[in-house]
Amino acid sequence: MHPTPRTPPTPHTPRRPHTPHITIIGGGLAGLTAAISAAEAGAKATVYEAHHTLGGRARTADDPYRTNEGPHALYKGGPHWTWLKQRGLLGELAPLPPLEAARLRLHHHGALRRIPPLAMLRILRRTPQQAPVNQDFASWATAVAGPEGAAAAANYSAVALFHHDPGSLSAAFVQERLRRATKLPPEAHYPRGGWAGVVDRMAARAWNLGVRVETLARVDALPTGHGERGPVIVATSLDAARALLRDSSLTWPSGRTALLDLAVRTRRGDAFAVSDLDAPGWIERFTAQDRTLAPPGEQLFQGQFPVAPHESRADGIARAEKLLDLAAPGWRDRTTYRREALANGRTGAVDVPGTSWRDRPRVDRGDGVYLAGDQVAAPGVLSEVSFNSALEAVSLALRIRSRAGLDLKHA
Repeated sequence: MHPTPRTPPTPHTPRRPHTPHITIIGGGLAGLTAAISAAEAGAKATVYEAHHTLGGRARTADDPYRTNEGPHALYKGGPHWTWLKQRGLLGELAPLPPLEAARLRLHHHGALRRIPPLAMLRILRRTPQQAPVNQDFASWATAVAGPEGAAAAANYSAVALFHHDPGSLSAAFVQERLRRATKLPPEAHYPRGGWAGVVDRMAARAWNLGVRVETLARVDALPTGHGERGPVIVATSLDAARALLRDSSLTWPSGRTALLDLAVRTRRGDAFAVSDLDAPGWIERFTAQDRTLAPPGEQLFQGQFPVAPHESRADGIARAEKLLDLAAPGWRDRTTYRREALANGRTGAVDVPGTSWRDRPRVDRGDGVYLAGDQVAAPGVLSEVSFNSALEAVSLALRIRSRAGLDLKHA
């Protein structure tokens, strides 16, 4: 018998590894951070932005008055700073003004002062006791420094809170922001020319990594089925995410703040910055650090004045004007530009007693959907929350355990 001929084996063709695709809805800081991180990890990423420009709340107005949507700052002590610096995305920073120009003043008992109340200094010392999560800041700080020091410290912290009653919030939450806002040398730094430069560099980085960006592309509904569409990162405001995902649980307290942009003709003696210790509020002359923000011979002030639910934008602006009367005498006759706005629920999360960032809406929403933004469950101060949540979302979506060696400070 002849042996049955055998079929020659088919040559083995190695499978190409599957390249995951991530859809990112929102082209602000969180969305761009997610897009860059995903692309760096080898994924394909597409960003859908409803507006015609990227940046979200980090947009900068065009010349001649380069204002942001409220005062913006990068805090040097956080992981966001490290991440941007490693990638060359920080750009040129506005130098801190020389000591003779840095006329920081504190509004207390109706007058401008150079030093805070002594009682407040007890709370600001370098090694204060750890404030509790379950107690409000006002009662905890009163036990440490008395009611006057507690009130002054709470109002000063509003520069990093945008909330009308910081004393009612979690003591641990307010204490962390107070520490960051009062460090010397200051942690807060400002990109020269406004935030638009940072956004442009992030967008260019994303483009060079192959990220697809579609502007004027509003997304009203997600495709069904994780397997059909791949992971989706919703990097929008929490209000927009709630509507998009039809999830009524996506809520968290935030601030409500009157914003004032004001340009005046230059006059010697104007304050560099004024913190209101009698009520939450802050005014800063941004051109003291960055002369590119206004035309020659003019100074640009930006102010933030938190308002209670029963108050109007006009109430906050009235407080701003009273502070300007002391900080920049004659400002009304020198005004060349003015803009007012009300930021409602657009200034990041605030944690009430008994809650921390871990209690906010979680990043992983299930079925391959993830949240990123400044009101979700991630640590950090101001824009750091958007950054940390974006990295967390990408890590979960791609099942990456390492965060490129960055310490996200989850403890």
